[in-house]
Amino acid sequence: MVLLISILVTFTTGLKAQQPVVLNVIDSLTIRPVHPPVFEGITTDTTHLLLSDWPVTLVKYSYGEPKINFIAIHDDEDTGVKAAFEYIRFSGGSIIDCQYGGIRNFKFMYNNEEFQTDPNSIYTPAGIARGLEKYNWAAPEVVNMLANTAKEILKLYNPETPPYIFTLHNNGDGGFGIHDYLKGYPLENFADSLYINFEMDADDLILVTDVNLFNRLKKENVNVVLQSNNAPDDGSLSYYAMQQRIPYVNVEVQHGHLYEHLRLIEIAAKALEETILPL
Repeated sequence: MVLLISILVTFTTGLKAQQPVVLNVIDSLTIRPVHPPVFEGITTDTTHLLLSDWPVTLVKYSYGEPKINFIAIHDDEDTGVKAAFEYIRFSGGSIIDCQYGGIRNFKFMYNNEEFQTDPNSIYTPAGIARGLEKYNWAAPEVVNMLANTAKEILKLYNPETPPYIFTLHNNGDGGFGIHDYLKGYPLENFADSLYINFEMDADDLILVTDVNLFNRLKKENVNVVLQSNNAPDDGSLSYYAMQQRIPYVNVEVQHGHLYEHLRLIEIAAKALEETILPL
């Protein structure tokens, strides 16, 4: 059975009521998986969102015991998805894969205007506005649509059970790395502390919001960043998690570094189980 839900969002600006924004959700629809290699026994649970004229599909792949749960936000970052499949094939768990056309940004039309934003900037009101203003302006109707999209993603992931958020990201060669968090570099205000293994590729790293996780990961001699409690509000899942006091892990590697992504996932998952999950 397919359940179609229309979420009606109304808002006002001053005294003038605006047109309602409708976000359509189709829950529990069976579809053919998109990302190989899907293996026998894996199950899917799919939610379809409509962001104005832009379809966003959330596919939750699950296998075995419900252990570590991952989420991949950007649809152009498939190395993390493939690494997660390998992890859950042997250890069990799940991953939510956000699918919206194989590109980085949400890009859609509303009232004959094009809007776009990074889907990792929609988890706080300030982040939504800043993300939209990089490309156009923060139209109130569009702000509401993105806020509801974030709510649906969080509802499906459910970071209360288990009590953490574990994301997977990829980057380009030399385009982003742990050095960006050093003093004098673009992301210095986002970092409280760093541990750098200079024998690793600088593009491969782990970012966390919990100091116990950070200290545990340092013992593994891997690149790791502890996010600052005073980090700017960029609307990211890491900022949302910090704001909500939810432990957050991001394992990020260069595109194509599949085995390194899997290695860091295994290290981070073990650290998470030892420091957060027993509490």
